[in-house]
Amino acid sequence: MGLISKLNVYPSAMKAAVLIQRWYRRYMARIEIRRRYTWSIFQSIEYAGEQDQLQLSSFFTFMLDNFTRLGGASPDLISQFLDPTSDPMEEEGRAAKYEKIEVPDSYPGPHLSFPLTVAHTNALLRAFKQQQQQLHARYVLQLLHETKKFLKKMPNIIHLSTSYTKEITICGDLHGKLDDLLLIFYKNGLPSTENPYVFNGDFVDRGKKSVEIIIILFAFLLLYPNDMHLNRGNHEDHIMNLRYGFTKEVMQKYRSHGREILLLLQDVFSLLPLATIIDNKVLIVHGGISDMTDLDYLASIERHKFKSALRPPRMSIDSSQDEGRRQTKGQLPAQSSDGHRSISTKYSSNHLMKQSSGASSSSSSSSLSSSIPKSHRMSDVQEKDTSMTSNGQHPLHHRSISPTGILEVPFLDSDVTITPRVPSWEEMEWKQIVDLLWSDPKNQNGCSPNSFRGGGCYFGPDVTLTLLKKYQLKMLIRSHECKQEGYELCHDGQVITIFSASNYYEEGSNRGAYIKLGPDLVPRFFQYQVSKFTRRMTLQQRVSVAEGSALKSLREKLYAHRSELIAAFKQYDTYNTGNDWASAVESVLRLDLPWRTLRSRLVRLAPDGSVEYLSCFEDLHMEQPIKEVTPSLVETLYRYRTDLEIIFNMIDKDHSGLISIEEFRQTWRLFSSHLHIHVDNAAIDDLARSIDFNKDGSIDFNEFLEAFRVVHKLDSKEKH
Repeated sequence: MGLISKLNVYPSAMKAAVLIQRWYRRYMARIEIRRRYTWSIFQSIEYAGEQDQLQLSSFFTFMLDNFTRLGGASPDLISQFLDPTSDPMEEEGRAAKYEKIEVPDSYPGPHLSFPLTVAHTNALLRAFKQQQQQLHARYVLQLLHETKKFLKKMPNIIHLSTSYTKEITICGDLHGKLDDLLLIFYKNGLPSTENPYVFNGDFVDRGKKSVEIIIILFAFLLLYPNDMHLNRGNHEDHIMNLRYGFTKEVMQKYRSHGREILLLLQDVFSLLPLATIIDNKVLIVHGGISDMTDLDYLASIERHKFKSALRPPRMSIDSSQDEGRRQTKGQLPAQSSDGHRSISTKYSSNHLMKQSSGASSSSSSSSLSSSIPKSHRMSDVQEKDTSMTSNGQHPLHHRSISPTGILEVPFLDSDVTITPRVPSWEEMEWKQIVDLLWSDPKNQNGCSPNSFRGGGCYFGPDVTLTLLKKYQLKMLIRSHECKQEGYELCHDGQVITIFSASNYYEEGSNRGAYIKLGPDLVPRFFQYQVSKFTRRMTLQQRVSVAEGSALKSLREKLYAHRSELIAAFKQYDTYNTGNDWASAVESVLRLDLPWRTLRSRLVRLAPDGSVEYLSCFEDLHMEQPIKEVTPSLVETLYRYRTDLEIIFNMIDKDHSGLISIEEFRQTWRLFSSHLHIHVDNAAIDDLARSIDFNKDGSIDFNEFLEAFRVVHKLDSKEKH
């Protein structure tokens, strides 16, 4: 009987085990789906922000290059910041100025003297780790001046060898996350002759400790100039820093000397090397490559001219080409039949061309044209011909801009047209740098504009293979993209993405990683995650926290486009069936998200299964003490508040946080011209007067922005 009972129990236990296994697999599958769409939300919103930044920058470029042609005066509001002149005498004065800054005896932080020693770097690490007082402005300025002098001597492309050391450590984006840098140093050791490092750009922005990170990196660069190497990233750019936090961080931490520090950092960032090559086999760049990337040409570029990769070189429309420019192998433009140098449309600036015959074509740069909303584009981006021409030349040399083309002014309501110029050598150089800093790999062959980010290119496995073969390289290491595991391999393992900022989007959202590369050139990956809470959380809890944060950001995005979405709902669903919610949302937001999967998380379903469209706005409201403002203007101000703040910060030269009513009007004029937003001037005047609460003629801009902040009902309940 006992044996029979055991035999009867065995099938039951097996069935139970199978059921548990199936349940667990379904459970993990659901968790994975949530994890993936959470990741997609974070990344799509991030890249949409970069598109907005590029769009704003292209407007500034137009203002600086063509403002006088439109009959206006020089745009002093932005020219000083975006296009600073480099007066040698002024630079000498700035260099001497820091010596006059006194460090009080009461200052408790680290003291620096040059040349730096190990004791100095240890003192910096100790102070920042213990969150002591920040480094004094006098030492920051001196450190930056010494870094600038050193970087001036460095080539565009650094060549390293593993024969002098056992291994080289390669780190990706840090984005102001000091804890990640300190953890890397704890796990892997401090930089030294025996322990060299390459940091692959994006040291600043987003995180709260960007200042501390660049101080540490620059200090080790000066201490170990042959063993500490820094590549430039797309965030080592003063225009990017306006949107993503570094400018604000500097001004908050160094109010008296912040502007001097920022101006000096423009120079330092522009002098950072563009690439590193290890053992002549491994290329390290921040973003990626394109089918136009030429390492020999890049080695000859005067990189310091490009203080922002978001702006093509400033040249007047009438300026003639510099015929005396150097002739670099493989990059000299050919002569067209009319005597002009011809160049691929890919190297033209971000101006949109319209043929006088009426047929639309485009000569938009691949790096900036995609930042223009489709509603503002005059033509589609022309597909780039990657084949060779009949005379054996690359298309770079055979395609020219039509001399009959007409330049249509972007972002402005104007009938003014300007005859285009032939792109300059500087623009060719600029495009090479943009591709290096902004590009991303893709799985499909070919090279195309990076429409998702709005800058650089998508490059396929064939583009990677061509470049590696041309320069006899083994692999490409790049950063620029957050990866859930901190790294990712693609293009048959020939392209490696390394990202070193853990918890980049949200607590528990991703690991950070670094690579160690020895003489065998076989990469070894080391992962980590800085966290005070994640270790105590289950997988489901970690996913839920990240998912909640992502959905919150997405709901704010929906709220910012409320009027457009309501119009789209009516257009897509004339019979109110509720079946076209996903199509309507994508037509407005263009985030390329799995809206059908997300629908149940964002809107309420009626008993019959149809979508209650307006429910996606229900748990949000605007903190709006300004009753006189119309709802449509409120929505507009909220949607573009970041752009408005950037323009304001350029006007607020003393960073007092106050702006005059007249300056507010000027800000709005730039803003509305940029975005084709038509609001009656009287309404703006009423708005300006209504937010001047104490009637002193000035507006507290921080209070103004706070008035248009979206509040979640859940947040309101938590406050109470």
